[in-house]
Amino acid sequence: MRAIIPVAGIGTRLRPHTHTMPKVLVQVAGKPILGHILDEVLPHGVDSVVLVTGYMGDRVKEYVDAAYPDIDVCYVRQEERKGLGHAIYLARECVENGPTLIVLGDTVVTADFSALVGGSKTLIGVKEVEDPTRFGVVEVAGGVVKSLVEKPDVPPSNLAIVGLYYIANTPLLFECLSEIVERDIRTKGEYQLTDALTLMLERGEEMGTFQVEGWHDCGRPETLLETNRVLLDRSGGNGHDVAGSIIVQPVSIDPSAVIERSIVGPHVSVAAGACIVDSVIRNSILNANARVEKSLLDSSLIGESAIVLGYYRRLNVGDSSVIEIGG
Repeated sequence: MRAIIPVAGIGTRLRPHTHTMPKVLVQVAGKPILGHILDEVLPHGVDSVVLVTGYMGDRVKEYVDAAYPDIDVCYVRQEERKGLGHAIYLARECVENGPTLIVLGDTVVTADFSALVGGSKTLIGVKEVEDPTRFGVVEVAGGVVKSLVEKPDVPPSNLAIVGLYYIANTPLLFECLSEIVERDIRTKGEYQLTDALTLMLERGEEMGTFQVEGWHDCGRPETLLETNRVLLDRSGGNGHDVAGSIIVQPVSIDPSAVIERSIVGPHVSVAAGACIVDSVIRNSILNANARVEKSLLDSSLIGESAIVLGYYRRLNVGDSSVIEIGG
C-alpha cells in the first residue's frame, strides 16, 4: 500500500524557525514531525510513500533519504499551493490502483492503524471537537458518512476530519480530483479534498469513519510545545543520567548532545549536537546544534545552531523588598 503525505506547507505560524527549515522538519519529542508520521504508518502495510513537497523540498528529501534509506519514496513538487485536493491530485502518477493512505504532514496522529488499513471500505479519521467550524466536518447516519463540509458556518456535527484517510477505491478518488481541477471547482479559493470525497459519495462510494485516539497539532509554537509534552509523556522519553547535571523525566536527549552543570526537564527535547551549560530548562525544544548557556528557559523553542547566552546577577536585597528582574 502506498501512503501520500503532503508536506508543502510554508509554516508561517512557526516563524522564525520556518525561515530556514520546512515545518515538517521542526523537532518535537526527539525527532522531526515527519519522522513521527512515517514511524506511525510504515509498520502497517505501507511499502511506499509519496511526499508532495514545495517549500524547501530539497531538505525534506535529504532528511528522508538519510533517515529512511530503505523505503520507496516518490517525490512530487507542488509549485503553487492550491489546496489539499490539488496536492493529492499531483500525486496521481505515483499511485497504483490499490488502496491508498493519506496522512497530512502538519499534525501527528496516534491511532490503531492496524484496524484502519486493509478493509474494503473508505474510512475517514475523525475526532469530536468543541468548535467544528475550524475544520472539515463529516455528517454520519447509521455508521455511514452522508456528507462532508469544509469549515462550515453551521456544522452538521462535531466530528472533525483529522487529516487521516484510508481510500479503498483509489481510481475513483483520482477521477473525482481530476474533475474538480479540470472544472475549476474550488471552495474558499482552493481545490479541496473534501469536494472530491463528496463526488465519490455522489457516485455511490460507501464511506465510514474511524475514531482517532490522539490528534496533535504542530502548527503554532504553543501547540508544538503541547504536542512535545504529550508525546514525551506517552513514550516516557529516552533521558539518561548525566554526570554533574539533573535530568527530570520525561525528556528526549540525543546521544550527541552535551549537558554540563544543568537541570533539564521535564518535557525537554534536545536534538543532535545541542549544548546546554550552566542552565535550567523545562518544557522546551532545542533543535540541532543549538547552544544554551547560563540561562533559565521555559516554554521555549530554540532553532538550529542558535545561541542563547544568559547571565547571573548578584543581589543584596533587604527585608520586605520586591525585586522584578526584566529580560
